[in-house]
Amino acid sequence: MTGELEFRDIHGYRRAFRRAGDGPALLLIHGIADSSETWLPVFEALAERFTVIAPDLLGHGASAKPRADYAVAAYACGMRDLLTVLGVDRVTVVGHSLGGGVAMQFAYQFPERCERLVLVASAGMGSQVHPVFRLASAPGAGPGLVLLSSAPVRTAVLTAAPLVKLLGAAGLGPDFDYVLTRYAQFADPTARRAFLRTIRAAADVRGQAITMRDRSYLAVNLPTLIIWGTRDRIIPASHAEIAHRSLTGSRLELFEGAGHFPHHHDPTRFADLLTTFIATTAPGVYNRRTWQKILREGHPPPSTTPSSGT
Repeated sequence: MTGELEFRDIHGYRRAFRRAGDGPALLLIHGIADSSETWLPVFEALAERFTVIAPDLLGHGASAKPRADYAVAAYACGMRDLLTVLGVDRVTVVGHSLGGGVAMQFAYQFPERCERLVLVASAGMGSQVHPVFRLASAPGAGPGLVLLSSAPVRTAVLTAAPLVKLLGAAGLGPDFDYVLTRYAQFADPTARRAFLRTIRAAADVRGQAITMRDRSYLAVNLPTLIIWGTRDRIIPASHAEIAHRSLTGSRLELFEGAGHFPHHHDPTRFADLLTTFIATTAPGVYNRRTWQKILREGHPPPSTTPSSGT
């Protein structure tokens, strides 16, 4: 169950994905500048019990990188279309970082196809994000990224990486090594352009622009699990509590000492949590009249200020 890459053409673009296992369907959505490789530490364990599908989002990994719409709504539509091509009707959707924003958008746009929602260090719960993403969204970031990804600079960065890590200057905590492996991809102009289009659809110089907090009340009948690392320097762990309070009835699990990638920090615990969560919750069922009633009643978004509790 190694989850080798497969490919399908959808709307004329190549879509890469990994698929393995049998049982209830589990859709794993990675974050920005990442790929389905991020799920490999947990892929095999999950595939023992589930049909696991982990795509490379458009503009990422081995998928096509066209001049296209890279907003979370477009990504959610892409997930629907891939699942349709694969003959999968309903899934538990798991989203990491930007993928969490895509997962929430998928649940919002296609509630009839979403059984459960799992948010892992998810975007969409506040404006705070690592400064590098704010800088990447700014005018002029393109030429700067060209320079930073040039061969001489990449060589210098890799040479200095041990010292930078030792001094903690990168501000990435336990995620430094993994983030550094993602950096090399920006030498490819198509990957670089896709990254810039994606980040500018998700953030600006003030921080994250995407949000699902204003619509989180719609997930009241959708089983939801939130997972976060306590040392996350990319999207702060305080957003975990905001998500927990915004999503009524959600479960919250914190990985002590983990950074932005809790599924890398403790893959066994992560896989066990997902397995237990799915085993102990009934799939959410979409009902048009119930959805209409919730929409009509509405619900104000909760405060973004964490409470003084745990």
